[in-house]
Amino acid sequence: MHPPDDPVLTARFDDALAFASRIHRTQCRKGTVIPYVSHLLAVTAIALENGADEDQAIAALLHDAVEDQGGLEQLETIRARFGEDVAAMVWDCTDAVDEPKPEWRPRKEAYIASLTAKPRRSLAVSLADKTHNAGAINADLRAHGATVWDRFNGRKDGTLWYYSALAEVFRHYLPGDAAERFGREVAEMEELAARF
Repeated sequence: MHPPDDPVLTARFDDALAFASRIHRTQCRKGTVIPYVSHLLAVTAIALENGADEDQAIAALLHDAVEDQGGLEQLETIRARFGEDVAAMVWDCTDAVDEPKPEWRPRKEAYIASLTAKPRRSLAVSLADKTHNAGAINADLRAHGATVWDRFNGRKDGTLWYYSALAEVFRHYLPGDAAERFGREVAEMEELAARF
């Protein structure tokens, strides 16, 4: 297979990669000492494997920037630096900007309901994010057992509900291999939950 004449990723992606690493530098994955950038890189890899274009790949790198690193001011920085398309997808992946965040269950219910009206481009970025999160939960369950559920505001039952609901929405509104991959991760989570 020959490489494309025009690269899928340009210097804009390089800029977004450095920007994401810088703004998330002090953040770790929930309940771990793993640098948060590992999640951003994994989500971006999944998005690209699923067929993302450059704007979607940049949005994947920045999908948590508004929620975790600066709120609406950060969204405006992203819009100015990477464009409206990227900013719109990042906003679509954001479930809260208020501090403190609203209660977990109503916030997640609202996010799930909102997915039904979001563009497919945004759904693809969210799907990549949720796919990596589900895979990480499964890996942690195999390594650490039931203590993993204590990391999550929804604990075991809420987390299982959330991922099951997401799988249903993605299968309906973004059907295809990527949604099926996520569905398999959720099915594995449910199997592991029965053991832990």
